[in-house]
Amino acid sequence: MRETPRAEPPQPRPHRALAHTTGALGSGTPHRSDGRPPHTPRGARQPGPGGRPGTTPPVPGRPAVFWALVALALTTWQVLVHGPLARLDERLSRALVDTVPRGLSEAASDLGNLTVALPVLAAAMAYAIRRGRRAEALFAGLAMAAVPLLVVPLKAWTARPGPLEPWAHGYYPSGHTATALIAYFGAAFLVSRRLVPVAALLTAVTATGLLLRGFHWPLDVLASVALCVPLLRWPVLAARYGRGSPDGRRGEGTGTWRTRESSTPSRSGDGPTS
Repeated sequence: MRETPRAEPPQPRPHRALAHTTGALGSGTPHRSDGRPPHTPRGARQPGPGGRPGTTPPVPGRPAVFWALVALALTTWQVLVHGPLARLDERLSRALVDTVPRGLSEAASDLGNLTVALPVLAAAMAYAIRRGRRAEALFAGLAMAAVPLLVVPLKAWTARPGPLEPWAHGYYPSGHTATALIAYFGAAFLVSRRLVPVAALLTAVTATGLLLRGFHWPLDVLASVALCVPLLRWPVLAARYGRGSPDGRRGEGTGTWRTRESSTPSRSGDGPTS
């Protein structure tokens, strides 16, 4: 009997695209044309900050800044019209005030004093400047400087009385909560991200002390948190741009961060070109 000829492996046709599989470059396996876009979202890459190599698209969803501004607008509206949310807020506050010794709640609320929080942020700024991260320190300082510029007009506009001082006005939003949040989170961003839980704890202790002592309504604290979320984006963005390059050096005279210098030898052969 005559043997059946064995089938030969498929041969790559000329002028056809090759496989894109990792590690199989030039393998010769027929594949789809390069002109066709990939079907996976991973292939749709967007350029990173400063034109650096692209990253995968972000997870869909509203940014935290957007929802913080929505919460701020909602709480402000309820305080101005004394709506149902504000009335519920007042009942909740009356149930919380003086449920712990006043000395303990006052000590907790003092963490939001400028005399306590500002030195913490100043020390972190000095540390960042010493490490060559001046932009991050600058934006953290600007975020703290923006707190009274935003809080004071809101206090004057809403003129909300205090839980224990109905004859006084200007309790919304809480300046102590905003000061603590910007100072402690800003310091954590400047020193080490591992300190973010500590910053969250200090801010929560401050806000809890303000509520239990009767210095602020719960909506005052919530509004301050919502107000400070956009401000915290400043040092975060500065850190993102500052650490985008492998060596963290900034482009001279451009205000942008550059990648590591080329390792191509110079004409003299002494080292990398400048």
